[in-house]
Amino acid sequence: MTPPVSGAAGLTAAWLSDALATKVTAVRTEPVGTGQVSDSLRLFLTYAGETGLPPTMVAKVPAADPSSRAAARAVRTYEVEASFYAEIAGRLDAGVPACHFSAYEPEQDEYTVLLEDLAPAQPGDQLAGVTAEDAAAAIDEMAALHAAGWDDPALAALPWLNRHDAEAAVFTAAMVTGLYEGFKERYGADLGPDVLALIEEFLPSIGGYLADREGPSTLFHGDFRADNLLFGGPRAAVVDWQTCAYGPGPADLAYFLGSSLPVEARRARERALVNRYHAALIGRGVTLTWDDCWDAYRRHAFHGIVMSIGASMIVERTDRGDEMFRTMTTRHARHARDLNALSLLT
Repeated sequence: MTPPVSGAAGLTAAWLSDALATKVTAVRTEPVGTGQVSDSLRLFLTYAGETGLPPTMVAKVPAADPSSRAAARAVRTYEVEASFYAEIAGRLDAGVPACHFSAYEPEQDEYTVLLEDLAPAQPGDQLAGVTAEDAAAAIDEMAALHAAGWDDPALAALPWLNRHDAEAAVFTAAMVTGLYEGFKERYGADLGPDVLALIEEFLPSIGGYLADREGPSTLFHGDFRADNLLFGGPRAAVVDWQTCAYGPGPADLAYFLGSSLPVEARRARERALVNRYHAALIGRGVTLTWDDCWDAYRRHAFHGIVMSIGASMIVERTDRGDEMFRTMTTRHARHARDLNALSLLT
């Protein structure tokens, strides 16, 4: 098995020849995407002879930034994404890029995946938000993914996919609570008192919120938002599987609608989009009442708060990242307030 590379410099013609089992004579790379936990590059490949492989691919490799590398190791993101593409992606009937190579090396925490290049499809814009039409297309893919893994014992048996036990809940609650003062110092003046008040009302309940795993579980993406979706192809595509887990599907839905639609657009279309998700699940054979779906959706409005505080303080800091985390946190707080989500926490 060809080992993964330690960074972008390792994506040589010789290494690619081994990984793809096809002679590559030349490769040119260019950065692609806005991810901060790993580095993504488009590869322009020249082969020695005829091949069924495409002329371009997208590679994901460990981040060059040390803080992002440390964050990735702490939450196992490289292991998780490599394992997803190696063990699950190929059997999903959903908008997921084909994988040509996947490898993970645990001692150095290095990974490489070589993925189908879905250009000219373009990523959504986290800051501007997605349109209602793109939101509907994304929800169709979300429902397809969730239905495929709904209460699946094979997924429940994968150790790397089942990381959220009681110990992990305690760790995450302590981490997010510990990071909050630095988060508040960095972003508080731009977030406003209403947003900070919502966060501070929620934090005393974070431990119970994270520990409560009642209800059906499925293939949960964990970071299902505009930047991790591609639009313009035959179907919306879902990328960046570094946080996937076996968990509550409606948490993906709450996070997506809370983070990726501007507040007023979300308020106007929310009920219809949640109904679209629920109907799509039912149409694929899932048993889930509307009331259970809606209550889970409301409760998991806090998933975005947890992600925003945790991710913003442990990855490489960038200007766009700062703007993104401010925007997302504001949207999530107003989402949780609109849904009276605090009333569902114990």
